Amino acid sequence: MAMRPDAPRPGPAAAADPTLRLRLGVGVAVRDAAGRILLERRRDNGLWGLPGGRVEPGESVAQAAVREVWEETGLAVRVARLVGVYSEPDGRIVTYPDNGDVRHLVDVVVEAAILGGALRASEESEALRFFAPDQVPADLAPPARVPLADILHGLTGILR
Repeated sequence: MAMRPDAPRPGPAAAADPTLRLRLGVGVAVRDAAGRILLERRRDNGLWGLPGGRVEPGESVAQAAVREVWEETGLAVRVARLVGVYSEPDGRIVTYPDNGDVRHLVDVVVEAAILGGALRASEESEALRFFAPDQVPADLAPPARVPLADILHGLTGILR
């Protein structure tokens, strides 16, 4: 699926550019009782990715993970473990077409256990769906590709 014209677009890895701003985010791997992983088809780009988003000032990464999953999926979760920190420039330098801002995305990816709630899509999502590891869709948002591959291979403690 092609990216929408209003979606943040990955750009080439930038040389050390002192004007490039970082954005700290969190991605959350949520599995159901069958071991399937929850993915969200994002409304801003039409691609699948992990639930998650920006870490807000004054909150921890774990707090952001719990908040983002609740806001985007309706599920209450508990952070279970760290998968890794993803900062490689390839696929993580994006341009936001609405304002032209360029950001280097740095994501802390965690796994979380479901405590309760009812699955429901937010206004940020076109769809939410649990996928078996061998049925993950190919149309993944670029920042989700490497972390999701690591999660599906059972890797933890990643620093990329």
